[in-house]
Amino acid sequence: MGVDVRRIVSVRRLAIALVALGVLATASLGFGLRSTPSVDAGTASRQAFHDAMRTLWAGDHIVWTRCFIVSAGTLPNVLPDTAATVDRLLLNQTAIGDAIKPYYGDAAGDALTALLRTHITTAAELVFAAKAGDAAAVADASTRWYANADEIAAFLHEANPNYWSVEDLQTLLHAHLDLTLSEAVARLQGRYTDDIAAYDQIHAQILQLADTLSSGIIAQFPAKFAR
Repeated sequence: MGVDVRRIVSVRRLAIALVALGVLATASLGFGLRSTPSVDAGTASRQAFHDAMRTLWAGDHIVWTRCFIVSAGTLPNVLPDTAATVDRLLLNQTAIGDAIKPYYGDAAGDALTALLRTHITTAAELVFAAKAGDAAAVADASTRWYANADEIAAFLHEANPNYWSVEDLQTLLHAHLDLTLSEAVARLQGRYTDDIAAYDQIHAQILQLADTLSSGIIAQFPAKFAR
């Protein structure tokens, strides 16, 4: 099913507004998120840390990404909750950055949050470009989206070179992007059965990423965790 571009009003302008929303949220948010499980160094068991990392990625990241795709990609005009959904999605990027601060420091946590916010805002650009049928904008956003994934992989590898290889992280992050793109395209085209199937794949795959991150931190800092 094709997208009727004539029925879409100021789509790219809205995408720019959503990107700006991420910048505004950075200035207004404090660290920590009430719904985020504790991952403080020295207080969590290995199992608790493993589970908390899964919650950050499988319980928040892909869930709120899906909410955005549904709100932005189901109808010709976005649903009224789209901006609030993006705001909540961006909170998750702060929470993920905060989760590594006890191990790598505040600067590293803030840097990861910044990279993940770019991941989210570029994804928003990609969805709106696809919705508008703008092939050039889709290609540009897609290139930057995958380049950002490579930046995240390089950043994490530098923090933990013995347990996070660049190649493994790139494979996991690219798979996440590939599946999310399949989900978004299926939603935009009204192929809802395929959309749901893609989300199920995303859920299984993101657990691999979360487990890679938690096991890498536990292996690098074994003294900081109770068994």
